[in-house]
Amino acid sequence: MKAVITVLGKDSVGILAKVSAACAEHGVNIMDVTQSVMQDMFAMIMLADTKACDIPFAELAKNLENAGETMGVKVHVMHEDIFNSMHRI
Repeated sequence: MKAVITVLGKDSVGILAKVSAACAEHGVNIMDVTQSVMQDMFAMIMLADTKACDIPFAELAKNLENAGETMGVKVHVMHEDIFNSMHRI
């Protein structure tokens, strides 16, 4: 199972590192990542493999959202199937 993780907010040092560390802590592998900084706004999208995750998906999502709050950014985690269904024409 894969997840799409988005991060949006004011740019600061360590956002990518902290989100990646929170994923690695639970066995989530980052497969692809793109990020951009526009003036002082940070935007990132990650594709993550969650098949080896050691906690339920909902708990992972909540952990990443909480990590985002501590950094002052918004983190959203969505199952790949839901993401694909939402963007299918």
